[in-house]
Amino acid sequence: MNQSTDQPQVVVVGGGMITHDQILPSLYHLQRTGQIGPIKVCALNSAPLRALAESNRLKEAFPGQSFEASPSLDETPDKMHPDLYTEAIAAMPKRNVVVVAVPDHFHDPVIRVALEHDQHVLAVKPLVPTYAQSVVIEEEARKRGLLVAVEYHKRFDRRSLDSRNLYRRGRFGEFRCGEAKMIEPYYYRHSNFQNWFTKENSDPFTYVGCHYVDLVYFITGLRPVEVSVRGVEGKFPNGNIGYMWSAGRVVWENGAVMSITDGLGYPDEGAGTNDQNLMMYCEGNDCGAIIAHDDQYRGVAHGYVDKLAGAAYRYVSPDYFRMVVWEGEGLRPVGYGYDSIEAIVQSAKRVNAAAAGLSGAEALAQRQKVLREIDDRGILATPANSYINELVTEAARLSIAADGAAAVIEYGDKPKVHLRG
Repeated sequence: MNQSTDQPQVVVVGGGMITHDQILPSLYHLQRTGQIGPIKVCALNSAPLRALAESNRLKEAFPGQSFEASPSLDETPDKMHPDLYTEAIAAMPKRNVVVVAVPDHFHDPVIRVALEHDQHVLAVKPLVPTYAQSVVIEEEARKRGLLVAVEYHKRFDRRSLDSRNLYRRGRFGEFRCGEAKMIEPYYYRHSNFQNWFTKENSDPFTYVGCHYVDLVYFITGLRPVEVSVRGVEGKFPNGNIGYMWSAGRVVWENGAVMSITDGLGYPDEGAGTNDQNLMMYCEGNDCGAIIAHDDQYRGVAHGYVDKLAGAAYRYVSPDYFRMVVWEGEGLRPVGYGYDSIEAIVQSAKRVNAAAAGLSGAEALAQRQKVLREIDDRGILATPANSYINELVTEAARLSIAADGAAAVIEYGDKPKVHLRG
């Protein structure tokens, strides 16, 4: 991006469900309000791009808006294009934005390409599977004065921001024991998940349980020191084997313990669309305290005359992501899913603006100064301030492959993970 403009170009790598449901609608709204420029979406083949382009939901909300597809929409869907994203990233001027929305185990190579071409990065969670990978990414981004931010959108939920503020003021005492769960819909098993969500690549704990590990860390500042995860295997419709369920336990540096249950199995016609919550029990001076977030039911329920929402009766969460009428044309996204993406894009623009009118080492120093401020603030998840998540992911993958054996996280100058004993 030229530093004279404040409308960065955006390349989205990945055209799947999260791009349709949250990322592209957020980017479209940022585009029509003048905050970003052209949007390009890259995928392995044309099929998901055509689905995005033909989405009635997106057409209704953003009339007249579109993205550049790579490969083009008229390409045959059975032709694969594994390298087109590199061409799209390389074609952008420096310090624009790359959104990484591919399966977890492909994050690292895409992020590396983006950094090599001096692009800011917005990555869906988790960042990468191992701590060592995150260190390389952090060092490369800092050296180049680039923002890398992980889209842990629950951080931008107002209840999470409020809990963080109150906890760190001592209002809850000290976290001691808790539980969380996130059970995603059964239909995920019939989606593209069956092609990549296999035992060797991922599991429910690292895929969605990571939200709540990050959230406890975000609220309390406590670091996890031990992780154990037991997986329950199952077969996808295409025959691939994956972990359909997981039961995890995380021990924190103050001795607190949290259990986290995750899976791909919430009834498709159930009211919630998923089942998720956080419960944290705390202790004060001769008293107890509690933080309880019901993230499935937020006080809104709809009973429809049709099943366009997947069921006739649904709990509705206007807090995460909804399209609502506004004073402009179409619909606008609201909720912490949008707020998270907007904050990351605006932070990338802030990094660029810090070097406006400067060049060389002076420009780099100013961008690095802003990046340190973002790291220290700790609201956006960056490799420097949220590396505990990569350590937990690495520990969880060790544990689940060892049938739930405890994996220990050691900090210090060179943090590492190993199975106990």
